[in-house]
Amino acid sequence: MQSKEYEVEVGGKKIVAMFSDLADQANGSVILKSEGTVVMATAVISKDESKSLGFFNLTVEYLEKFYATGRILGGQYNKREGRPSDQAILAARMIDRTIRPLFDQHIKNAVQIIITVIAVGEMDPKVLGINGASLAISMSDIPWNGPVGAVHISRTSGDNNIKVNNYVPSSDEPVYELDLLVCGKDKTINMIEAMSFEFSEEEIGKCFDMASVEISKWEDFQKKLMSEFGKSKLVFPKPQVEKEDIELFNEKIKPILDEKLLTKDSKKVGANAEKIWDEILEEKYGENEENITKKNAALDYLHNQLDKMFHEAALKENKRADGRKIDEIRKLYAKAGGISNVLHGSGIFYRGETHVLSVLALGGPEDMQTIEGMEFESKKRFMHHYNFPPYSGGETGRVGGINRREMGHGFLAEKALTPVIPEKINFPYTIRVVSESTASNGSTSQASICAATLALMDGGVPIKTPVAGISIGLMSSETDENKYVLLSDIQGPEDHYGDMDFKIAGTKDGITAIQLDVKVGGIKINILKEALIRAKNARLEILDVITKEISSPRPNISDRAPKILTTKIKKDQIGMVIGPGGKNINAIREKTGVEITIEEDGTVIVTGKNGGAEEAIKIIENMTHEYKVGDTAEGVVVKIMEFGAFVKIGYDTEALVHISELAPFRVAKVSDIIKEGDSVPVKVIKLDEKGRLSLSIKEADPTFFKKEN
Repeated sequence: MQSKEYEVEVGGKKIVAMFSDLADQANGSVILKSEGTVVMATAVISKDESKSLGFFNLTVEYLEKFYATGRILGGQYNKREGRPSDQAILAARMIDRTIRPLFDQHIKNAVQIIITVIAVGEMDPKVLGINGASLAISMSDIPWNGPVGAVHISRTSGDNNIKVNNYVPSSDEPVYELDLLVCGKDKTINMIEAMSFEFSEEEIGKCFDMASVEISKWEDFQKKLMSEFGKSKLVFPKPQVEKEDIELFNEKIKPILDEKLLTKDSKKVGANAEKIWDEILEEKYGENEENITKKNAALDYLHNQLDKMFHEAALKENKRADGRKIDEIRKLYAKAGGISNVLHGSGIFYRGETHVLSVLALGGPEDMQTIEGMEFESKKRFMHHYNFPPYSGGETGRVGGINRREMGHGFLAEKALTPVIPEKINFPYTIRVVSESTASNGSTSQASICAATLALMDGGVPIKTPVAGISIGLMSSETDENKYVLLSDIQGPEDHYGDMDFKIAGTKDGITAIQLDVKVGGIKINILKEALIRAKNARLEILDVITKEISSPRPNISDRAPKILTTKIKKDQIGMVIGPGGKNINAIREKTGVEITIEEDGTVIVTGKNGGAEEAIKIIENMTHEYKVGDTAEGVVVKIMEFGAFVKIGYDTEALVHISELAPFRVAKVSDIIKEGDSVPVKVIKLDEKGRLSLSIKEADPTFFKKEN
C-alpha cells in the first residue's frame, strides 16, 4: 500500500489527510482522520455522458457503518446495514447542498460522491465528510469550482463558551444550545444548517465570522495540495445555442415573457412558456439522438433568459415577480383548531399561495421513537414530519414513501420548534406534528413551522413561546459584487431563479433554526447579516398574525388525548411493581387499559384514557404504600383466628387486629362480631423491627362495633 499523509489544524484540532491507492479506481479519494474519527471520501465521474438528461446528474451517499463504533447491528437475523438512517440522509443532503452549486451544470456525465464512515471518535464525522468530499473532488480530474471548507460552531448546555468542532453525539434531550454547521469558500458562505436556543442575530453573525476564519484554513490546505499533485481537470465544453433557435425564441417566447412574466401569475406564465418552448423544440428536433445536445442547449437558453429577466427587474427597478415591494410579505392567514374535535390539535397557515395544514397527536412515553444509529441510541419524544403530495404543486405523481427533500424540510421545522418544546419533567407526553403541504408557491418548510406552532398551541402543549419562519432571497449582479437586492418571502420563481434561499426561523426573542442553500459560489457574510435582520422584521410580522389568532397555548389538552399521571416509588420497589416475569405490571395494564413506564429513578408514568390512568395510579400507590404508626385505612378481613383477625390493607399488606383491639369492650369470641370478607376501618398502632404491623379497629372507629346488651 502506498500512502502519504498531510496535516492541517482547524479549530485547534489536528486533521490528517491520507492519500493512498486504497480506492485507486476512483477519480479522486482521500481518508480524513481526526480525534479518532476516520472517513473515506471518493469522487467518480462516469466515462460516458447521458445526453437525454436535462439536468446535472450528481448523487451523494453518506454511508454509516456500525463497525465504526464497535457495534453489531441489532436484530436476530439481519446484521447488515439496511436503508440509510435519517441522520445519514440529512448528512448526504448537507454535502450535496454544499458542493452542487460549484459544478458546471451543463455537464451530462454522472458524478457520484460516496462518504464512508470508518470510525467514530471525538470529531463529528459529518464535518469530515463534507471536507473529505471537497478534497476528493479537488484532487481528482473532475472539473468544479471548489474547494470548500466546513466547520461546526457550537455551545453546549451549561457552557458559555462557543467552540469550533466540539463534537457531542446526540442523546434523548438536546445537548447543544447552538448547533451551527457552516460551509463556504473565498470568505463567503454557501451552506448553513443550524439550531439555536433563541440566539440573537448579532450573536449568529459573529459565529459566521468565526466560521469563515476556520474555513479559510481548510481552503488554503486544499489549494496547497492541489498545486502540488492535483490532477489536471477534464474539459466539457458548454454546448452553444443554435442561432436559429435564438431567433425562434425571440419570435415565439420572448413576447409572452415581456408582456406577462412580471405579474402575480409569473409562476404560471413561466411554466406555460416552458411548455410552449418544449413543444416547439420537440417538433423541430424530435427524439433524434444526434439532436439531443442542441435541444438541451435551447431548453437551457429559456431558463437563462428567465433568470436574466428576474435579475434585471430586481437589480435595476427593485421589481419583483409578483409586483410586491422587496421587503413585503404576502397575505397571511392563521387558524388554530376548528377542524374536528377528534384531533388533539390542528393549525392552518397561509402565506400567499403557500398553504400548510399541521395536525398534532399526543401519546405517552411508550410512543417515543427509538433511534438506533451508528453514533448513538436514543429515545425521541418530539417529532415533526412533513409531506409534499403532488397536488401541492398542481401536478400528478407517485404517492407514498418519503424523499430526501421531505425529510430535510421536516427536520428543519423540527429543529426550529425543539427549543420551545416543554421539558419532559413538565410535560411527559410524546409529541408528533405532521405538516401537510396542500398548496405550494415557495418555502413550505417555513409555513410548516408556523402551522405547527398553531397546532401545538391549539392542542394545549405549553410551548415556551410561538415560532415562525421566513425565507429571504437574493438577486445579485454577476459584474458588480456590491450590487444586490434582498427579497423577503420569496415565491416559486424567485426561489428557482434567485441566488439564495435563506430560511430563518425563530421567536420574538431570537433565532431557533437556519438553513441556507445557494445557486452561486457563495454569499458574502455582510449580506447574510443583513438578511438576518430582514428576516427578524418579517418574523415579527408573522408572529403578530399567529398570536392574534391564539395568544398562548390552550389551558388544557384535548379530551381525546390520553391522560398522563405520574407518581414516585422507591428504587427497591420497582421489582415488586413489575412482579415476576412482569406479572404484576401486566395485570394492572390489563385491568385498566393503560401504558406504564417505570424509569430508573422510580418515576412511574401512566398513560391512559377513560379513568384508567387514575385507577392504575391508585393501584400502584396502594401497592407501594409503606404504613407507619398512626395511619388509618379501610381493610378487608381475610382470616379469623381465636386471638384476633387478619385484615388486608392496601394492595397486599396483611396485619393482625388482636382480639383486644376489636372493640372498646370485652369480646369473648372473635367470630361473634366479625367474619371473613367484612370491610373494616383500621389504624396502625405498632410497627415492629421486622416491619410487621399491628392494627386496631377500636382506635380507628370506637363506634364501629356496638356492644349488645
